[in-house]
Amino acid sequence: KIAPDLMLCLSPAVNVSQKEVVQGKTKTTYVLLSAPWNVLCYYAEEISVRVPLQAVTTPISIWSEKILEKLHIPNIMAQDVPNLPPDYYTCQFRSNKLERFLGHENKDTFFKTTQRHQILYEILARTPYGSLKRGEVGIGRLVSEHVLTAAFPLHEGPFEMPKTPVDPQSLNMRQILHHYWARWACWRKYQPLDHIREYFGEKIALYFAWLGFYTGWLLPAAVVGFIIFLFGIWLMVTDVAAEELCTSGDTFVMCPLCNICRYWNLSSICYTYKAGLLFDNGGTVFFSIFMSLWAVTFLEYWKRTSSILSHRWDCSEFEEIEERPRPEFTALAPMTVRNPVTGAEEPYFPETQRLSRTLTGNMVIILMIAIVLIFLIAIILYRTILSIIIYRSQNGFFIFSAGRIASLTGSMLNLLVILLLSRLYTYLAQILTRWEMHRTQTKYEDAFILKVFIFQFVNFYSSPVYIAFFKGRFVGYPGKYNTLLGIRNEDCGASGCLIELAQELLVIMVGKQVISNIQEFVLPKLKAWWHRRKLKPAPSQEVIDEPDSEPGLSPWEANYQLLVCEGLFDEYLEMVLQFGFITIFVAACPLAPLFALINNWVEVRLDAQKFVCEYRRPVVERAQDIGIWLTILKFISYLAVITNAFLIAFTSDFLPRSICFLNHVVLLIGRIIDWMVPDIPEEVEIKVKREHYMAKEALAENQFGEKRMV
Repeated sequence: KIAPDLMLCLSPAVNVSQKEVVQGKTKTTYVLLSAPWNVLCYYAEEISVRVPLQAVTTPISIWSEKILEKLHIPNIMAQDVPNLPPDYYTCQFRSNKLERFLGHENKDTFFKTTQRHQILYEILARTPYGSLKRGEVGIGRLVSEHVLTAAFPLHEGPFEMPKTPVDPQSLNMRQILHHYWARWACWRKYQPLDHIREYFGEKIALYFAWLGFYTGWLLPAAVVGFIIFLFGIWLMVTDVAAEELCTSGDTFVMCPLCNICRYWNLSSICYTYKAGLLFDNGGTVFFSIFMSLWAVTFLEYWKRTSSILSHRWDCSEFEEIEERPRPEFTALAPMTVRNPVTGAEEPYFPETQRLSRTLTGNMVIILMIAIVLIFLIAIILYRTILSIIIYRSQNGFFIFSAGRIASLTGSMLNLLVILLLSRLYTYLAQILTRWEMHRTQTKYEDAFILKVFIFQFVNFYSSPVYIAFFKGRFVGYPGKYNTLLGIRNEDCGASGCLIELAQELLVIMVGKQVISNIQEFVLPKLKAWWHRRKLKPAPSQEVIDEPDSEPGLSPWEANYQLLVCEGLFDEYLEMVLQFGFITIFVAACPLAPLFALINNWVEVRLDAQKFVCEYRRPVVERAQDIGIWLTILKFISYLAVITNAFLIAFTSDFLPRSICFLNHVVLLIGRIIDWMVPDIPEEVEIKVKREHYMAKEALAENQFGEKRMV
């Protein structure tokens, strides 16, 4: 939908056609763009599009397939997905070397559909519509300012399967992805990653590759954690100390838990003490060590998988050589400098100015973290005050469970505060990152992700950290209790802080996962229904300039009724925070990996359905890896080793504090694993060298001619 006074200075070589649809009193204008061959060639060379030189004949292998085949076990995860995209050795496109590339005879199919989308969007992203000094450039800003309502490539037909049986090879790519990937029946099948990359691009495909890899590695962690939980149940039933406590009657009388509380019998905590044995036993010590090593090994093998995929998908050199400056950066940068790698003149923003803006942004981060800590103190006071109110109620049932009620409701209130503050800070982080003027989209996203993660790390983990390491440490002793704002400092329950930490983790982690999955399942359907309702044609609907159109919606109308793709940031953030919960505090809740595994099985299908069925097709974005998320995951994995050692030492009642030397042993083993597992497999290194050699041979004549001309 375009404002009538808008003028876009598009290249005259771009083919433009316009369709107008009248719906009641509303007229929607659709501008359809396509690029002719000469424009495709010019911009393909400009943005370093990679094109095929020779087909790769080596079959694609999956490590689990090899293991199952050697063990002669049927592979229930395998499926035969039609129209597998071929793999090629590639190099950057050169129009004067067109005859060297495979498929150059057919101009209609030489460039892939996603490459055509990429080229057209590059043209639109560079097109100015106002003052360059104010950054009024690019289709993205026009959409954000509501001058245009949308800009998107079209899906390749419907996703529903034909009603009559057809040859699978005749299905379009969207139907293939829905039938072999997005359906719930595919929950135990391998993801068709090459098909996802072919249709949605490398960035989205890498996300699903990482999510599937992470989910697969959660399976052994979930099995071990469940066994540890069963061991805790057995211990709870057979523990001698627990049985003596439960049968002690009035033998042991304990001091009051607050200033107005009464003396109480130790036998009254029989059930909570037994519940504490579920999480505080020798098995959790082993499991915390296991999960620390699991996290390090998982990341090392993901780096290998990532290097394989980035080479297979022709993006292993994307960030260093091929990635171009952001259009907004190009428009607002005050000067240009020569790129030391490519030799081309590129816009430049002084590092000193960016540093000053970054420092200002850091002040905002510190302010928001302070707000989080204020809310944490408020929730601590809430738990203490609520316990006092319950004790004064004279209700025997509530008095007995006062601490548990206060702790549980405090956890739920904390989750609500976390979700509200997350929305606010994400909006602030977007403004700050845009102001910092980062050169490329990768650097822009890395800066934005780091800001949000620092805040979310404090936001989500501050309460568990308080319970694990500070709660009950500053209580005092009978006759001289310490106070905060005149209120006695809260203490751990009689069964220890570990069970309260487990409760906090379950409320925050599982609660957030349930809320997120409900939102991802329900909200897109409600939004799509409301969007279609607003666009529902009136009885007098008229389609202008389409006298021969068939009844029903045109492809652009049907695609416009879908939802806007909101990117991958929220998806990655949810999974990375989950990774933190199952590694940093796993000693308190061995079932955390199992809950994460179940959630991720659902998450893969929900995300697949959104991209295939409910979202407009996003513009292809290339990526070399998962970006700064990998650095964050490494930080979490090393932090998990330290945290679990201190958690066992200071929170658990099972082992003395000297257990901290586990810490050094696990770190040493982690470094050994890092050294033993190379980041890039040897076969990939050979393929990279082969591809560089072929690219050099293909362009050698051109380079020789250039030297002679010089």
